[in-house]
Amino acid sequence: MLDPHELYQLTDDLPDLGQPVLVQALTGFVDAGNASRLAREQLLTSLEGRPIATFDVDQLFDYRSRRPVMTFVEDHWESFDAPELELHLLHDDDETPFLLLTGPEPDLQWERFTAAVAGLAARLDVRLTVGLNSIPMAVPHTRPTGVTAHATRPELISGYEPWLQRVQVPGSVGHLLEFRLGEQGRDALGFAAHVPHYVAQTEYPAAAEVLLSAVSRSTGLLLPGDGLRSAAEVVRVEIDRQVAQTEDAAALVQALEEQYDAFARGRGERNLLAPDAGPLPTADELGAELERFLAEQTRPGDTPGS
Repeated sequence: MLDPHELYQLTDDLPDLGQPVLVQALTGFVDAGNASRLAREQLLTSLEGRPIATFDVDQLFDYRSRRPVMTFVEDHWESFDAPELELHLLHDDDETPFLLLTGPEPDLQWERFTAAVAGLAARLDVRLTVGLNSIPMAVPHTRPTGVTAHATRPELISGYEPWLQRVQVPGSVGHLLEFRLGEQGRDALGFAAHVPHYVAQTEYPAAAEVLLSAVSRSTGLLLPGDGLRSAAEVVRVEIDRQVAQTEDAAALVQALEEQYDAFARGRGERNLLAPDAGPLPTADELGAELERFLAEQTRPGDTPGS
């Protein structure tokens, strides 16, 4: 395999970072409600920072399956929206430095890319890597947003209860990175917010807020969430308005509320799920749902964000 270090360029003016946290928020995998994107944008726009490492996108990106946008004006091409895969150095609200990996999920060279990120993590003495995701679930928007946690060591996610014993789902670079870091004995974890399936194709800031809150609890970072909270309130009002206009939608939400409440009672209101509370999706059903959602997000010829 080619040297993974050749995939990126690292700035030579790095300050002392101590033992930072690395947050991974790549685009291209399942992102119900655009929660990961919203969380990433919240961090980039609210916190002070700069890129410290840039990856060679030409070796990792399939331009023909995800064609970047170009702008044509009258008689000339004005701009090219080039994909960028970068590692940012940010500082939280308490001025603690941490790292944020952003950009499109690589289409090619997954093993080489994960080796490169793992090498960067070792080089920068990263103490913990955290991945962000969101998945469509049969849950109502009128109840608290749930989250599924996974990690290379169970101690990293104490307090989060597992809800499936075994399931096969489409893979992602972020999950492969967590898996490879675990093989190396390094600490890594991930969070997947549960987004109501009927709003999975729209922006759902409540899930982004939950993701950042989960990162804060697991890492000690003080991450901003005020903008997401206010946006979530606006979205909640709009969803309520639309649901009230359709009897079928109102009946669906009511049924999901009853199922949610039964699950919560079964776990002492700590978790959505209880063995005897009602039917849960099987492993095959969950895998099929993620496959369907992923296919809808990445149709051939789609441009990013379409």
